[in-house]
Amino acid sequence: MRDSVKLSAGRSYLAIPGPSVMPDQVLQAMHRASPNIYAGELVEMTDTLPEDLRRVARTKHHVAIYISNGHGAWEAALSNTLKEGDTVLVPASGSFAFGWGEMAAALGVTIELMDFGRQSPFDMARISERLKADTSHQIKAVLGVHVDTSTSIRNDLNALRAAIDAADHPALLMADCIASLGCDRFEMDDWGVDVMVTGCQKGLMVPAGISFVFFNDKAAAVRATLTRVSRYWDWVPRANPEWFYQYFGGTAPTHHLYGLRAALDLIHAEGIEQVWSRHATLARAIWAACDQWSEGGALAMNVADPSLRSHAVTALRLPSPRATDLRGWLEENLGLTLGIGLGMAPPNTPEWHGFFRLGHMGHVNGHMILGLLGGIDTGLKALNIPHGAGALEAASKVLAGAQSA
Repeated sequence: MRDSVKLSAGRSYLAIPGPSVMPDQVLQAMHRASPNIYAGELVEMTDTLPEDLRRVARTKHHVAIYISNGHGAWEAALSNTLKEGDTVLVPASGSFAFGWGEMAAALGVTIELMDFGRQSPFDMARISERLKADTSHQIKAVLGVHVDTSTSIRNDLNALRAAIDAADHPALLMADCIASLGCDRFEMDDWGVDVMVTGCQKGLMVPAGISFVFFNDKAAAVRATLTRVSRYWDWVPRANPEWFYQYFGGTAPTHHLYGLRAALDLIHAEGIEQVWSRHATLARAIWAACDQWSEGGALAMNVADPSLRSHAVTALRLPSPRATDLRGWLEENLGLTLGIGLGMAPPNTPEWHGFFRLGHMGHVNGHMILGLLGGIDTGLKALNIPHGAGALEAASKVLAGAQSA
């Protein structure tokens, strides 16, 4: 018997749902000496970022930049709109809704959780009925996660706005677009979203470390009524700085800003509509392959209805511990890293090893996705995991059809 040969040398492929693959242009833009933070190129370049960020978010309103991950953006959004004793409604279709709600609770906000499970989107009728029952308007905001990275469910934020309006309720609609911005269609102004939070490390293709809170005039008016807001999290000076340092509450995240400038240039050169279409097509190719594999009876996608699936991440399951086996084999032998299952089972339990996720967000193209799928197909064979045939053929037909359409 021949010794096994590892094929992991060469450029590795990080196919997790964020941080995502970084374009060479972003890496090259960041590879420089520290700039002057008081005048010159950095200051002038930073002044160009808010407008181009607004173009991605499809808003004409305000944006504040934070040196933080998405959790920091969560706290910033809450700190500028809510006070201790306020109530928020938190519909949940995965772990990240729970996380945002827990952060609000830690700030003294009362949480009303509506858990729709890990395989279903928000039930808009139930949400609207709850808001109609709140005749005294104790609920100040609805916290809606657009794409929950743990489950890969995509919620309809436009319908959520309609549910709030149908109840004739003044609550703010606050959206978590950390996983979706720059991947799935998002229309902040047209959908009536009042506050949106996101991070730089997924669809925006920049190393983790900066996040953003977009807010409209309705949310700004709420902020104006608050008598106490953390000086650091306050979005007023960040969105309307008189001095450069106010963009960031202190020293700028210099190299991230250069990377962000390069990433925004790439997005706008491609065009945001084309970016959305690319993600949708690549996602369909992945789903076509998964449908074929699932005929073997072992693998299954978490979300059955394609219309409810994210175009940025796909959550899957295998009989435990085969998901962990597959991830380990692919990383060791092919240099391909898949995402862990998150929030589908308690960590360090046998069930936890039956879930994994594929990230297909940001800087991805057809041959990368075919490589990802080819790697998984190889791993399924190597580990004798039951799976249907024809996955790569099905995926390639999706991509070929997109080019001939």
